[in-house]
Amino acid sequence: MIDHAHDLASVRDATERLLTAVGKLDNASVTESSLLPGWTRGHVLAHLARNADALVNALEGRPMYVSGEARDADIERDAPRPLDAHLADVRESAARFQQTGAAPADWSRTVELRNGVTDSASQVPFRRWAEVELHHVDLGIGYELEDLPAEFTQRETEFLAARFTGHPDVPPTRITDGTRAWSTGREAADPEVTVTGPPADLLGWLAGRRDGTALTVRGGPLPVLPPL
Repeated sequence: MIDHAHDLASVRDATERLLTAVGKLDNASVTESSLLPGWTRGHVLAHLARNADALVNALEGRPMYVSGEARDADIERDAPRPLDAHLADVRESAARFQQTGAAPADWSRTVELRNGVTDSASQVPFRRWAEVELHHVDLGIGYELEDLPAEFTQRETEFLAARFTGHPDVPPTRITDGTRAWSTGREAADPEVTVTGPPADLLGWLAGRRDGTALTVRGGPLPVLPPL
């Protein structure tokens, strides 16, 4: 069962870690490339702020973004700002998200996200947690996949494996870190491929942050995953 209050607390803690780390940068560092192709660190920070507001919109029954074009334009507009402006925006938008999450609500209700995706409201705090943790890594400032909380790594691996389950272009695949195992890809009685590796490398591959060269694959080549 999803504990949205626990996840909201985890989002708060992850946001504080990110803000503390980013606060050690300077204006020049914000303009440098992140680990995401085509995005500076400023783009990542701008996206994090606007995503918090977008998830508030979703929780309050509004579209996350006016349009995909408006979302992209907002990120481009805000990316060049100085460090202090980014820090204030991420902090203030995070506070708005926490305030919305603290309000009495039916957490079993269905909310609409981007591109027609729907989910339980109770899942929204975890989705925000994933945004904060993975984009902290994407900033390229020393926070690595290995530094992610173990609970988050396990849950995000499970979430992404479920996301690719049933995808016609992904072979039936068993994913394991040697202790836990997940299934993904096309439905089948038995997996065609088994992918084994450390938790951080498995998550990195599933999340499109690593190429999978650190993983061991049996039964065929490493599956090519569709973009998130």
